[in-house]
Amino acid sequence: MGLPSSKKVISALTKDGFHPRGKSKSGSHQAFRKELPGETRTVIVPLGKKEIPRGTMRSIIRQAGPTAKTLAALLR
Repeated sequence: MGLPSSKKVISALTKDGFHPRGKSKSGSHQAFRKELPGETRTVIVPLGKKEIPRGTMRSIIRQAGPTAKTLAALLR
């Protein structure tokens, strides 16, 4: 599996129940939120990347928390 693009990661997050937290008029990142029982998860995704670097992808998966396995499956 190659490195996913920003669009693919955003699509996977949306399918997993994350919602955009609002978009500023300028900026290179987008925040996504998901309400879980007892907590709220926030994931920050860089915009406009053809390939998200491995370390950044690990951080996105870590931020997704308990839904990380679902997110990884949606990216395949």
